[in-house]
Amino acid sequence: MVRLLLHVEGQTEETFVSEVLREHLASRGYSSVGARLLGPARQRHRRGGVRSWPSALKGICSHLRQDPQCIAGTMVDYYGLPARGSGAWPGRLEAAKVRGAVERRAGTVERALGDSVAAEMGAGFERCRFVPYVMMHEFEAMLFSDCSGFGSAIGRTDLSAPLKEIRRAFDTPEDIDDSQESAPSKRILHLLPSYEKPLMANLGVLHIGLETIRGECRHLDRWLQRLEALGGG
Repeated sequence: MVRLLLHVEGQTEETFVSEVLREHLASRGYSSVGARLLGPARQRHRRGGVRSWPSALKGICSHLRQDPQCIAGTMVDYYGLPARGSGAWPGRLEAAKVRGAVERRAGTVERALGDSVAAEMGAGFERCRFVPYVMMHEFEAMLFSDCSGFGSAIGRTDLSAPLKEIRRAFDTPEDIDDSQESAPSKRILHLLPSYEKPLMANLGVLHIGLETIRGECRHLDRWLQRLEALGGG
């Protein structure tokens, strides 16, 4: 049986893994599915926020070495990945220059992360053991997979119409852009200043359901297909 540990950036993603992905992937052959905040253990009390890549790389590779039978992955927001400086994530600066489908930008980062982990792990490392996922652009993009469902989940059905108006302007929820003013979370906050991310985001995701989200978010769906194939179930 295969074990899976996803290295995530915050509480919202941890909850998504434990309450949504764990049961689904267990049915595809995984004996355990867990989430761990990125970075060294001593930093994990600081809930949320993307760590520098050297810090994240150390934690990922440590896990891969300690458990040779495991698969590791990431679940991080493209929106918040450092692009410059000593903490820059591989591929992030290059991805910002890529035009076209969001999968191309996310894929640029994911391939670079895979190269970095493989180089750190050294000869003999099986690259299929690291399956990174970069969310385009934020976790909140998934909530636009079913705007009525999200409104119902948080008891604000009055928000369904303005959320749908935002959604109609983009090909997919993952296309909702990542500027400081118009990222998915900022759009929700504009409509709902009392928005509480960990609670409301996961209430929305649970209500909408993974099948609906996968149908709307192609990049997420392709990542999950890769994980399902590796589970062997």
